[in-house]
Amino acid sequence: MGVGVLERIGRSGGEGVYIATDQDVGLEAIIAIHSTRLGPALGGTRFWDYDSFDAALEDVLRLSQAMTYKAAAADLPLGGGKAVIAGDPESVKSEELLEAYGRAVDALGGRYVTAEDVGTTVKDMTVVHRSTPHVSGLPIAQGGSGDPSPATAHGVLAAMRSVADHLWGGTDLQGRRIAIQGVGKVGSTLAHLLEGEGCDLVVGDVVDEAAEMQAARVGAQVVAAGELQEQACDIFAPCALGGVLNAWTIPTLDCAAIVGSANNQLAEDSDAERLVARGILYAPDFVVNAGGIINIAEELHPDGYSEERARTRVALIGETTSRVLASAFDGGVTTLAAARAIAEERLLVVT
Repeated sequence: MGVGVLERIGRSGGEGVYIATDQDVGLEAIIAIHSTRLGPALGGTRFWDYDSFDAALEDVLRLSQAMTYKAAAADLPLGGGKAVIAGDPESVKSEELLEAYGRAVDALGGRYVTAEDVGTTVKDMTVVHRSTPHVSGLPIAQGGSGDPSPATAHGVLAAMRSVADHLWGGTDLQGRRIAIQGVGKVGSTLAHLLEGEGCDLVVGDVVDEAAEMQAARVGAQVVAAGELQEQACDIFAPCALGGVLNAWTIPTLDCAAIVGSANNQLAEDSDAERLVARGILYAPDFVVNAGGIINIAEELHPDGYSEERARTRVALIGETTSRVLASAFDGGVTTLAAARAIAEERLLVVT
């Protein structure tokens, strides 16, 4: 392991990074625990065909840190962690690999609790659960909370209403043009919800067929995923992978606000300032997309999971978003800085 790798791990401010391999089943995984200050580090398992180890490490470090802020901003008794499994899930994923990954999670003794993410499913988590109890988001029939994607989408909708109220003086989204980049599990649910709100939708996805199918369902216009941020719209909703807001894409944006479910939408912190300079309101992703972790956290309730209780807490994302926007406006800081301050305040008061 090179010095550069160790330096990056140190700069992340996390508590630990763990590498798990099993050549017999093709497992190559990295688990990053950023913080257990508020509770066990909860974060999903991303299964992705990374270009290199460095790319996988960079992703898991950023994602684990985002989970810490997400849990803190949502006032949850959880810390932040994340895991990535390297490889194409369509060709590499197997029950044997998932069971081996579960053993790696179990070796951490409950400091990290995993769940589904890009490239993994609720069904995959039931396989991981064979090797460890430290799994969340299991099927409701097994006492879990099921697929967290609908809760994430509902949280994004709540945040959009708060942004609309901040910008246009009302929470009604009817007639607003919204561009959704990525129509996977969250993006497709969000599109359905926004159709019900009477929005004018534009969708795009790296899988053309997925975009066309979703567009047919909700009456949306289809645009190539890489060109979606250039579309004239009221709200741009990144719902795929991170890093889409950067020095190259921000100048091309033609929207009033950004409210989406993707993690780590900003390629770097300075992109928050670039958005301010463009006059574009950014709702921080770790506030907006907290619906999934809120839903999963309800599994920890003494009475077990309750969908009604989870929905009530997810709806509070709207209030948190409003608080962030007001704090940024009053303090003359970016919304990213305001959201982090709210999360860090909670982290600091825990002893």
